[in-house]
Amino acid sequence: RRGQKTGAGFYDYDENRNPRPSPVTEQIIRDFMAKKGVEPRQITDDEILDRNILPMINEGAKILEEGKAIRASDIDVVWVNGYGWPVYRGGPMFYADQLGLANVVAKLKEYEARYGAAFKPAALLEKLAAEGRRFADLDKAS
Repeated sequence: RRGQKTGAGFYDYDENRNPRPSPVTEQIIRDFMAKKGVEPRQITDDEILDRNILPMINEGAKILEEGKAIRASDIDVVWVNGYGWPVYRGGPMFYADQLGLANVVAKLKEYEARYGAAFKPAALLEKLAAEGRRFADLDKAS
């Protein structure tokens, strides 16, 4: 299943390359879920956002802990200019400050309990949240 060029991938495609759900792909997914003992469930847009963005924020905190970046804003500049992060969101570290680091830590812990250590909050993130501080406060201290 090589996608549009063969008319079959995650979706099936008609001669005009219009996608439609593929019964073959759906069966592969159902079989895999059954093998893993996973029940289908609705996933909200917020959960999709959290499960993609919160690990980025967490990794940014680890980068700061390790001294690989001096300021949280350095990480934001890389994401905005290098990876196409939406400018109006200011980068993952700025976005985390907008969410509130205590909220970020709480969500990460919730996902850690559900999905494992990949969501374990970085020590710096927990420290800042416990102190009621933001990543921007680190930038002011530099």
